[in-house]
Amino acid sequence: MTTIASTIPETTEAASLPLDQIDVSRPELFEHNMEGDYFRRLRREDPVHYCADSAYGPYWSITKYKDIMAVDTNHQAFSSEAGLGGIIIEDGIQKSSAEGAIDLPNFIAMDPPKHDEQRKAVSPIVAPSNLAKLEGTIRERVGRVLDGLPVGEEFDWVNTVSIELTTQMLATLFDFPFEDRRKLTRWSDVTTAEPGSGIVDSWEQRTAEIMECAECFQELWNERLKNPGMDLVSMLAHSPATHDMTPQNYLGNVLLLIVGGNDTTRNSMTGGVLALHENPAEFEKLKANPRLIDSMVPEIIRWQTPLAHMRRTALTDAVVGGKTIRKGDKVVMWYVSGNRDEDAIARPDDFIIDRERPRQHLSFGFGVHRCVGNRLAEMQLKILWEEILKRFSRIEVMAEPTRVRSNFVRGYAQMPVRLHA
Repeated sequence: MTTIASTIPETTEAASLPLDQIDVSRPELFEHNMEGDYFRRLRREDPVHYCADSAYGPYWSITKYKDIMAVDTNHQAFSSEAGLGGIIIEDGIQKSSAEGAIDLPNFIAMDPPKHDEQRKAVSPIVAPSNLAKLEGTIRERVGRVLDGLPVGEEFDWVNTVSIELTTQMLATLFDFPFEDRRKLTRWSDVTTAEPGSGIVDSWEQRTAEIMECAECFQELWNERLKNPGMDLVSMLAHSPATHDMTPQNYLGNVLLLIVGGNDTTRNSMTGGVLALHENPAEFEKLKANPRLIDSMVPEIIRWQTPLAHMRRTALTDAVVGGKTIRKGDKVVMWYVSGNRDEDAIARPDDFIIDRERPRQHLSFGFGVHRCVGNRLAEMQLKILWEEILKRFSRIEVMAEPTRVRSNFVRGYAQMPVRLHA
């Protein structure tokens, strides 16, 4: 059996750096799965931590579960809209060094009431009645993909399963041309990428590809104005809250929905396989009692934490964890740290599929910005594991996965696996 360490010894740097020099925003920490040591130290020694010097400017790190909840549920003091970067740590992530900033407002980077109105426009797509209609389609596609996998041979789980299934789902939600569905994957990757990440080489390239997405979705908008259906583009085109929005706002919402429906679910699909490989006793427990899938799914989402952080901007002076945050300061809620908080979650570094309170995690956020598609994500993971258990005795991870170089999307680029029938 191939063994992959689920934890690594606390690095010398994480243990020895002066507190004021710790910068947990460095993407390479996440790429090399080293961020946990730094967050563990901050939770222990300085849970509301100020970093004065980073590639993204000065910022506050909120690392404890209760403090993250306090910020996430207080949109009156901590705004998603006020900062230049919206919900991510980098100011002006939409920028192009040649063309200047691209303003792409979207509802998750808005405060009420605009946020509530635009969110409501797309929420019917995940209403219980529509999820019930989607369930059969998801199960049929999962079965088809799994039945086509090469048992006993090594292949990349990320591309063959995780990306394929989530991209098929995205194409359905947008009623996007199915044969072109991998464009959605590419646009999702480009949206969250920085030059040098291995995805795009320059801001100019990134801008050009986002404009290609804009052109494609503008054509879909024009078509759905005349022939609406039960899809996200039709909902945006015909809702009173969004039918008069600017092209930039439309594109911003499209990219938000692409990333939200793609990156988070696909990385949880991969992370769950890795978690069960690293914890074979939990997999045996699951095979003995498949009903544990219901509690395992939220545990996968907690353990993986597919989006590492969300950012807010202080609208007023506020005290969090005994520290005074000043008006205008950048505040970063590290969900990936809160989900490992020993004071909130028992044995947080362990993957336990029958936790007593498996939904006690921060991965979907809280307050007005709680993930609109959380039930759809959970349903996709539940069906995937139900169908896996029908077909395979084990999914063996053959080597350490290649992780994405990003402090926002906590994901995987590749993970070689071998199936056991």
